[in-house]
Order: sequence, then C-alpha cells, then structure tokens
Amino acid sequence: MPARLLFAGAVLALLAVGPLAWDPAHARSDYPTSALADYVYGCMKANGETRDMLERCSCSIDVIASIIPYERYVTAETFRRMAQMTGERSALFRETAPAKEATAELRRAQAEADIRCF
Repeated sequence: MPARLLFAGAVLALLAVGPLAWDPAHARSDYPTSALADYVYGCMKANGETRDMLERCSCSIDVIASIIPYERYVTAETFRRMAQMTGERSALFRETAPAKEATAELRRAQAEADIRCF
C-alpha cells in the first residue's frame, strides 16, 4: 500500500509541474513581466478578450521569446513602431538595413508563433 501511495504522489507531482517542464514554449526567457503582459494585452485587444485568446496570446509571446532575445525584440518593436510615423524621418525606421533585418526577424518569430498557437 505505501508503494502505491508513493507512486500516486509522484504521478500527481509530475502532472502538476510536468507540462511546464517539458513544453519548450514555456522555456524561461529574459523578457520582463511587463513586456510579456504588454504583448498579451495588445494581442487580446486585437483578437478578442476571451480566455481562449489569453491562452493563445500567452503562447505566442512565449514562442517569440524562445526565438528572439529580449534586446533584439525591443529593437525590432522600436523599428516597427517608429516606421508607422509619417514623414521623411520615418524612412530611417523602414528602409535601412538594420531596420529591415530586425523587422524581418520579428515577423518570422511571429509567423512561427501563429503556427504554433493560433
């Protein structure tokens, strides 16, 4: 009887923490919590404020974080946001090689996240 209880306890412990330990999308990242929350908030605003979207948007930023280090994510997001400005100055954020590379890297990561999560 004690062996059965020990086995059952081990199974319950694995079920409690197992999915997070084995799922690469839940790998630890260097992204601060505020950046994760900001992404999920924006994603949910764009896609619907449901529990399902919370799960999908959380998955999406986890995948992106597993592909792009935080510093490069910030760079790409900065280029992306600044490129939305009007006028000559925004061309620097759209047409330069670093801007194109960073934006392309972010788009690839987002495409991978879309495939895995949506």
